[in-house]
Amino acid sequence: MLQNSKAFSSFSVDDVQKAKDFYQGVLGIEVKDNPMGVIELIISGSSNVLLYPKPNHVPATFTVLNFPVENIDQAADELIAKGIKFEIYNEEYFKTDSKGISRGNGGPNIAWFRDPAGNILSILETN
Repeated sequence: MLQNSKAFSSFSVDDVQKAKDFYQGVLGIEVKDNPMGVIELIISGSSNVLLYPKPNHVPATFTVLNFPVENIDQAADELIAKGIKFEIYNEEYFKTDSKGISRGNGGPNIAWFRDPAGNILSILETN
């Protein structure tokens, strides 16, 4: 029934203008204003992502948006230079390095960071 639907993702933020400034100004993503008070992230080669305001917003406790990158160290360094702080995990079975990159934990090299609303985003190495 839905196999031909053009699905898209969405998640809430507590301040649309802060989100717009972050996604456009810091991450360099094209952002489109929507007349309904929401914004759309224009993701090349993918469906747009809708961000909507929610007065009682609670940040997601899981990754809401993943950005595949060819070189995670280069991408992390560029984001750190723009003020991004990556999450550091030091669990018994799950660790990140001092930069915040998880390496060799059974999946791709990946690093998590938060948007201004506290939602979790990631960069993950594709090669």
